[in-house]
Amino acid sequence: MPLDVTGFAFEEGRAGCFLAQGQNATTMTNSNSHGKKDGLTYADSGVDIDAGNALVEAIGPLAASTKRPGVMGSIGGFGGLFDLKDAGFKDPVLVAANDGVGTKLKIAIETGHHETIGVDLVAMCVNDLVVQGAEPLFFLDYFASGKLNTSMAEQVIAGIAEGCKQAGAALIGGETAEMPGLYAAGDYDLAGFAVGAAERGQLLPRSDTKKGDVLIGLASSGVHSNGFSLVRKVVEKNGLNWASPAPFALKSSLGEALLEPTRIYVRAALNAIRDTGGVKALAHITGGGLPENIPRVLPKELGAHVDLGALKAPAVFEWIAKEGGVSRSEMLRTFNCGTGMVLVVSPEFVEAVIDLLNKSGETAFLLGAIEPHKGRERVRFSGDLDFVS
Repeated sequence: MPLDVTGFAFEEGRAGCFLAQGQNATTMTNSNSHGKKDGLTYADSGVDIDAGNALVEAIGPLAASTKRPGVMGSIGGFGGLFDLKDAGFKDPVLVAANDGVGTKLKIAIETGHHETIGVDLVAMCVNDLVVQGAEPLFFLDYFASGKLNTSMAEQVIAGIAEGCKQAGAALIGGETAEMPGLYAAGDYDLAGFAVGAAERGQLLPRSDTKKGDVLIGLASSGVHSNGFSLVRKVVEKNGLNWASPAPFALKSSLGEALLEPTRIYVRAALNAIRDTGGVKALAHITGGGLPENIPRVLPKELGAHVDLGALKAPAVFEWIAKEGGVSRSEMLRTFNCGTGMVLVVSPEFVEAVIDLLNKSGETAFLLGAIEPHKGRERVRFSGDLDFVS
């Protein structure tokens, strides 16, 4: 598994440009004839190569724990290799996705809780793969900061490894960039890149979606990773801080409750796709919510009816709506409101699909149905949001 596992990169990406004849950039100096130091090192500019190397060494076992069929080679190369044939594919189509976690990062940074933000990063990418019928194969991460804190970075990447294990994907590489002057002290940024595959002819959405097909929802674990700029505004408006008791979660601080990681639906969704043959499309409910994400997987002439009464929205959404004075329409287009994934299923397979999803550890429920597209809005809502405590 040739891992530059979050392989360390330097300012402006010029890796190794201060190395010469095997010397270490953090110790190499220029001296005049009197032996006085008169040159700068990379460490003097704020980039610590030794810290980067220590991080690579620390996270090697984390990456190794995600190994799956198809991973080739050993740690230390410039790129990761993956053998599709060894992974069991005969005539595959590759599917790629990349994403971040938005301003949810600010909560992790300000609370000092970095353990689960990596799960969010993986989830946002692999959930986008599975809606196209693809099995996630491997993942790469990008971690950037002004000054590398190896302990913090290791916590973040441990979360990434955990997310990869939940999704069945291998962490085969990445990049760690230390860029003084670009990020404020203590800040960092994350990006993730996932590649999956599906056999040709098995990609989703299928072309046979029609009126009367059924929408099945999968419960979310909370806010997931969208809408946190609005969430942070609500927190500020109410004079709360991350250490305040969460108004919607017993025995948790507000920061801890809001950092509940994005649910990874990959294994359950793949089981439903492969074992029933009744799944025609899936929609990952991210930014834009139900009204914008469901139409992305439907033929142009079709829309959807969604029964909001079927949702059991976690209490966090009631708190956001009430304390922020956020309208129902704004809630629906900003947040998942309790549904993290939607499946479009043939009516005759609904019972089998719901049963399989529930046995796979998800909470599945009837959400609505496909109908002809009428008017400008492609998703028609009835009922109202039902919040649970």
